[in-house]
Amino acid sequence: MAADARDEVSPRRYIRLRAEAVGFALGSLCFIVGALPWYADAVGAVATGVTFFTGSVLFTVAGAIQLLLSGRHVPRSGATAADRFDWWSAAVQSVGTVLFNVSTLAALLAAVAAPDAVGTGWRSNAWGSLAFLVSGALALAAARRRHELWHVRARTPQAAWLNMIGSVAFGVSAVGAYVVPETTTFVSLFWANLGTVLGGLCFLAAAVLVRPGATASVARA
Repeated sequence: MAADARDEVSPRRYIRLRAEAVGFALGSLCFIVGALPWYADAVGAVATGVTFFTGSVLFTVAGAIQLLLSGRHVPRSGATAADRFDWWSAAVQSVGTVLFNVSTLAALLAAVAAPDAVGTGWRSNAWGSLAFLVSGALALAAARRRHELWHVRARTPQAAWLNMIGSVAFGVSAVGAYVVPETTTFVSLFWANLGTVLGGLCFLAAAVLVRPGATASVARA
């Protein structure tokens, strides 16, 4: 595909790019707010659980849009290396968001059943965080060859690095949320919450500061 063709975005894809950015931005805000201790104290365990579950659903919708933009099927012969990295990054990320759906829903149901129980509340899911880390690494690989992608701004280095840092922060949160065997204590509740907040901030920055600006410039081109 010629370089100039990769600089063009159809109206349908433009709308999807914007929807993807909005979904990740709003989902990130939910994770940021939900991880703030004062918020949980103010609204209670159930409302906090709803906040996290809503954020995970928004992530899943945004991730599905990103996968749709990357192509519905696994890249076949003739696809560039960047297209393959891009598709697998979106696919693995979608798996991670579904895992977050499961863990946030389980935490919400537990909060509804026993809102005052010790340890009630969502903590970063280890498997979901691992999926985000793998997805982040694949996104970085795609960003290095972005001239081969369906659009040159589909993966930008800034967004890829922000998402990777956010994935690492979610991983730190998952480690902090690990319950020490034969105890009811976390490795570090401080890092469990801080990792989620920092990860959410990185994802928010990638969605709001990088993607919308890039797509807007394409729409005017």
